[in-house]
Amino acid sequence: MSRPEAKPYDVIKRVLDVTGAAVGLIVTAPVQLATAGLVLFTHGRPVLFQQQRPGRDGVVFELVKFRTMLLPGEKRQTDAQRLTRVGRFLRAMSLDELPTLWNVLKGDMSLVGPRPLLVEYLERYTPEQSRRHEVRPGITGLAQARGRNEVAWEERFALDVQYVDQRSLALDVQILVRTVRSVIRFEGISAEGHATMGKFGEADA
Repeated sequence: MSRPEAKPYDVIKRVLDVTGAAVGLIVTAPVQLATAGLVLFTHGRPVLFQQQRPGRDGVVFELVKFRTMLLPGEKRQTDAQRLTRVGRFLRAMSLDELPTLWNVLKGDMSLVGPRPLLVEYLERYTPEQSRRHEVRPGITGLAQARGRNEVAWEERFALDVQYVDQRSLALDVQILVRTVRSVIRFEGISAEGHATMGKFGEADA
């Protein structure tokens, strides 16, 4: 089944994504180099965390971020325990997300859209929740602007679908501004007792 013809908003959004990602990669190059060096010194190799995530229409792509945790089997086991002090700092400042600009440039993601979650969640979504995949996933989204990882799963999915239905350039700008404010204020970095938040479908999620 072919996709409907791109609307003016989609075309403009893609142009802004490519421009923003390209400029962002150039401007943050020194910061990314320093961050890579810090990760290498404190965590060792690999410096980058790569994981398959579902994108638009559920098509899987490889997400790239800076590594913030010890590798599985290194001293500690749970995600919260494997998250290092350096990793916690990188997440608080969203520095671990900088390599994701490559995903935006490639077309896997957008600057704004529902966050790409785990592939294993695909079969757990209701038909309504699955609508979050009608658009490209984003580095940040409406749920992140409303509380980042402190937002409960049901509310997060409702906000994702709300974004799909109400998306516009004005809303994208509003989300970006709110996200920057949340990062500056160190808000919503993680849910209580988790490195980020509990897995969707878990009893305590």
